[in-house]
Amino acid sequence: MSSPHQSVPPAKSSHTPAAGSETGSSPEPTEPTQTAQVIRITQMAHLGVLVLLLCVFFAFVGWPIGLWWLLLLPVAVVVWIERTRTTVSEDGLDLRTVFGSRHLDWTQVAGVGIPKRGFVRAHLTDDTEVKLPAVSYDRLRDLIRASNGRIPDLFAAEAAAREAEYEARKSEDEAQSTEAGIDETNAETTEPEANAEAAEADAEGAGTDVEVSTTEIAARDSDTDARDSDD
Repeated sequence: MSSPHQSVPPAKSSHTPAAGSETGSSPEPTEPTQTAQVIRITQMAHLGVLVLLLCVFFAFVGWPIGLWWLLLLPVAVVVWIERTRTTVSEDGLDLRTVFGSRHLDWTQVAGVGIPKRGFVRAHLTDDTEVKLPAVSYDRLRDLIRASNGRIPDLFAAEAAAREAEYEARKSEDEAQSTEAGIDETNAETTEPEANAEAAEADAEGAGTDVEVSTTEIAARDSDTDARDSDD
Protein backbone atom coordinates (compact mmCIF):
# COMPACT_ATOMS: atom_id res chain seq x y z
CA MET A 1 0.00 0.00 0.00
CA SER A 2 1.50 3.22 -1.10
CA SER A 3 1.33 6.33 1.03
CA PRO A 4 0.50 9.71 -0.46
CA HIS A 5 3.57 11.82 -1.22
CA GLN A 6 3.57 15.63 -1.02
CA SER A 7 6.43 17.68 -2.40
CA VAL A 8 8.10 20.05 0.05
CA PRO A 9 9.99 23.14 -1.22
CA PRO A 10 13.67 23.27 -0.27
CA ALA A 11 14.62 25.23 2.77
CA LYS A 12 16.30 28.59 2.20
CA SER A 13 19.99 28.38 3.00
CA SER A 14 22.60 31.06 3.55
CA HIS A 15 24.11 30.26 0.15
CA THR A 16 20.85 30.87 -1.72
CA PRO A 17 21.02 34.17 -3.61
CA ALA A 18 18.46 36.78 -2.75
CA ALA A 19 15.38 37.12 -4.92
CA GLY A 20 15.76 39.35 -7.90
CA SER A 21 19.56 39.01 -8.00
CA GLU A 22 21.58 37.12 -10.52
CA THR A 23 23.45 34.03 -9.45
CA GLY A 24 27.05 34.77 -8.63
CA SER A 25 26.63 38.55 -8.68
CA SER A 26 28.18 40.47 -5.77
CA PRO A 27 26.09 42.90 -3.77
CA GLU A 28 26.39 46.56 -4.60
CA PRO A 29 28.98 48.31 -2.41
CA THR A 30 27.55 50.76 0.05
CA GLU A 31 29.29 53.98 0.96
CA PRO A 32 30.59 54.00 4.54
CA THR A 33 28.66 56.37 6.71
CA GLN A 34 30.52 58.34 9.33
CA THR A 35 29.17 57.86 12.83
CA ALA A 36 28.63 60.93 14.92
CA GLN A 37 31.25 61.52 17.60
CA VAL A 38 30.08 62.64 21.00
CA ILE A 39 32.43 64.77 23.10
CA ARG A 40 31.39 64.62 26.74
CA ILE A 41 32.70 65.57 30.15
CA THR A 42 35.20 62.97 31.30
CA GLN A 43 33.74 60.30 33.55
CA MET A 44 36.54 60.93 36.04
CA ALA A 45 34.53 63.96 37.12
CA HIS A 46 32.25 61.61 39.05
CA LEU A 47 35.07 61.18 41.56
CA GLY A 48 34.73 64.86 42.34
CA VAL A 49 31.02 64.34 42.82
CA LEU A 50 31.77 61.63 45.37
CA VAL A 51 34.07 63.96 47.30
CA LEU A 52 31.40 66.67 47.18
CA LEU A 53 28.80 64.23 48.47
CA LEU A 54 30.95 63.31 51.46
CA CYS A 55 31.50 66.98 52.31
CA VAL A 56 27.83 67.93 52.19
CA PHE A 57 26.82 64.78 54.02
CA PHE A 58 28.84 65.67 57.11
CA ALA A 59 27.28 69.14 57.07
CA PHE A 60 23.82 67.63 56.61
CA VAL A 61 24.28 65.32 59.60
CA GLY A 62 25.10 68.31 61.79
CA TRP A 63 21.83 70.12 60.97
CA PRO A 64 19.50 67.99 58.82
CA ILE A 65 16.53 70.34 58.96
CA GLY A 66 18.41 73.42 57.79
CA LEU A 67 21.00 71.91 55.44
CA TRP A 68 18.99 69.24 53.61
CA TRP A 69 19.28 71.24 50.39
CA LEU A 70 23.05 70.58 50.28
CA LEU A 71 22.28 67.04 49.13
CA LEU A 72 20.95 68.51 45.89
CA LEU A 73 24.37 69.85 44.91
CA PRO A 74 25.89 66.45 43.98
CA VAL A 75 22.73 65.61 42.04
CA ALA A 76 22.99 68.87 40.08
CA VAL A 77 26.65 68.20 39.27
CA VAL A 78 25.82 64.69 38.02
CA VAL A 79 23.10 66.10 35.76
CA TRP A 80 25.59 68.65 34.41
CA ILE A 81 28.18 65.96 33.69
CA GLU A 82 25.75 63.62 31.96
CA ARG A 83 23.91 66.22 29.89
CA THR A 84 26.74 68.54 28.77
CA ARG A 85 28.05 67.36 25.40
CA THR A 86 28.87 68.32 21.82
CA THR A 87 27.96 65.92 19.01
CA VAL A 88 29.93 66.20 15.77
CA SER A 89 28.31 64.74 12.65
CA GLU A 90 28.03 65.31 8.92
CA ASP A 91 25.06 67.60 9.52
CA GLY A 92 26.91 69.91 11.87
CA LEU A 93 27.31 70.42 15.60
CA ASP A 94 24.67 69.56 18.19
CA LEU A 95 25.25 71.45 21.43
CA ARG A 96 23.55 70.33 24.62
CA THR A 97 23.65 72.00 28.00
CA VAL A 98 21.71 71.49 31.19
CA PHE A 99 18.92 73.88 30.24
CA GLY A 100 18.81 73.66 26.46
CA SER A 101 20.27 72.49 23.15
CA ARG A 102 21.21 74.02 19.81
CA HIS A 103 22.14 72.81 16.34
CA LEU A 104 24.78 74.47 14.16
CA ASP A 105 25.21 73.70 10.48
CA TRP A 106 28.72 73.58 9.10
CA THR A 107 27.86 76.55 6.89
CA GLN A 108 27.38 78.63 10.03
CA VAL A 109 30.78 77.80 11.52
CA ALA A 110 33.60 80.11 10.41
CA GLY A 111 36.26 78.92 12.85
CA VAL A 112 37.05 78.21 16.46
CA GLY A 113 38.71 80.17 19.24
CA ILE A 114 40.58 79.06 22.34
CA PRO A 115 39.89 81.27 25.36
CA LYS A 116 42.11 81.41 28.41
CA ARG A 117 39.44 79.71 30.49
CA GLY A 118 36.41 77.58 29.78
CA PHE A 119 35.30 75.67 26.73
CA VAL A 120 36.32 76.25 23.13
CA ARG A 121 34.20 78.77 21.26
CA ALA A 122 32.87 78.53 17.72
CA HIS A 123 33.02 81.68 15.58
CA LEU A 124 29.89 81.93 13.45
CA THR A 125 29.42 83.67 10.13
CA ASP A 126 27.19 86.31 11.77
CA ASP A 127 30.15 87.52 13.92
CA THR A 128 28.90 85.81 17.08
CA GLU A 129 30.48 83.19 19.32
CA VAL A 130 29.00 80.06 20.81
CA LYS A 131 30.52 77.85 23.50
CA LEU A 132 31.03 74.23 22.55
CA PRO A 133 29.99 72.27 25.66
CA ALA A 134 32.52 69.72 26.96
CA VAL A 135 35.10 70.75 24.31
CA SER A 136 38.08 71.86 26.36
CA TYR A 137 41.58 72.43 25.00
CA ASP A 138 42.56 68.80 25.49
CA ARG A 139 39.51 67.67 23.45
CA LEU A 140 40.13 70.11 20.61
CA ARG A 141 42.02 67.47 18.60
CA ASP A 142 38.97 65.20 18.72
CA LEU A 143 36.79 68.02 17.41
CA ILE A 144 39.18 68.79 14.54
CA ARG A 145 39.50 65.11 13.63
CA ALA A 146 35.74 64.54 13.67
CA SER A 147 35.06 67.60 11.49
CA ASN A 148 36.83 66.00 8.49
CA GLY A 149 38.73 69.16 7.60
CA ARG A 150 35.82 71.56 8.13
CA ILE A 151 37.67 73.04 11.10
CA PRO A 152 41.30 73.98 10.35
CA ASP A 153 43.97 72.08 12.21
CA LEU A 154 45.40 74.67 14.60
CA PHE A 155 48.03 72.27 15.88
CA ALA A 156 49.40 71.65 12.38
CA ALA A 157 49.61 75.39 11.73
CA GLU A 158 51.42 75.91 15.03
CA ALA A 159 53.85 73.09 14.25
CA ALA A 160 54.55 74.58 10.81
CA ALA A 161 55.20 78.00 12.38
CA ARG A 162 57.61 76.49 14.88
CA GLU A 163 59.42 74.59 12.15
CA ALA A 164 59.75 77.76 10.07
CA GLU A 165 61.13 79.62 13.10
CA TYR A 166 63.60 76.81 13.73
CA GLU A 167 64.79 76.88 10.11
CA ALA A 168 65.19 80.67 10.28
CA ARG A 169 67.29 80.42 13.43
CA LYS A 170 69.35 77.63 11.90
CA SER A 171 70.05 79.71 8.79
CA GLU A 172 71.00 82.70 10.95
CA ASP A 173 73.41 80.57 13.01
CA GLU A 174 75.00 79.18 9.85
CA ALA A 175 75.43 82.69 8.46
CA GLN A 176 77.08 83.85 11.69
CA SER A 177 79.38 80.82 11.66
CA THR A 178 80.37 81.57 8.05
CA GLU A 179 81.16 85.21 8.90
CA ALA A 180 83.24 84.10 11.90
CA GLY A 181 85.21 81.70 9.66
CA ILE A 182 85.90 84.47 7.13
CA ASP A 183 87.15 86.78 9.91
CA GLU A 184 89.49 84.09 11.22
CA THR A 185 90.87 83.49 7.70
CA ASN A 186 91.51 87.21 7.21
CA ALA A 187 93.24 87.37 10.59
CA GLU A 188 95.48 84.45 9.70
CA THR A 189 96.37 86.09 6.37
CA THR A 190 97.06 89.50 7.91
CA GLU A 191 99.22 88.23 10.78
CA PRO A 192 102.13 86.95 8.57
CA GLU A 193 102.12 90.23 6.65
CA ALA A 194 102.33 92.18 9.89
CA ASN A 195 105.14 89.96 11.13
CA ALA A 196 107.03 90.46 7.84
CA GLU A 197 106.69 94.25 8.07
CA ALA A 198 107.89 94.17 11.68
CA ALA A 199 110.92 92.08 10.66
CA GLU A 200 111.80 94.53 7.86
CA ALA A 201 111.51 97.42 10.29
CA ASP A 202 113.84 95.65 12.72
CA ALA A 203 116.34 94.96 9.95
CA GLU A 204 116.36 98.60 8.86
CA GLY A 205 116.89 99.70 12.41
CA ALA A 206 119.77 97.25 12.81
CA GLY A 207 121.41 98.51 9.56
CA THR A 208 121.27 102.10 10.77
CA ASP A 209 122.89 101.15 14.04
CA VAL A 210 125.73 99.40 12.16
CA GLU A 211 126.31 102.44 9.94
CA VAL A 212 126.50 104.76 12.92
CA SER A 213 128.92 102.44 14.64
CA THR A 214 131.17 102.35 11.55
CA THR A 215 131.20 106.16 11.36
CA GLU A 216 132.14 106.42 14.99
CA ILE A 217 135.02 103.96 14.46
CA ALA A 218 136.34 105.99 11.49
CA ALA A 219 136.19 109.21 13.54
CA ARG A 220 138.09 107.57 16.36
CA ASP A 221 140.77 106.34 13.93
CA SER A 222 141.21 109.88 12.54
CA ASP A 223 141.64 111.30 16.04
CA THR A 224 144.22 108.63 16.83
CA ASP A 225 146.25 109.45 13.65
CA ALA A 226 146.18 113.16 14.43
CA ARG A 227 147.53 112.60 17.92
CA ASP A 228 150.32 110.39 16.56
CA SER A 229 151.42 113.06 14.07
CA ASP A 230 151.48 115.71 16.81
CA ASP A 231 153.77 113.53 18.87
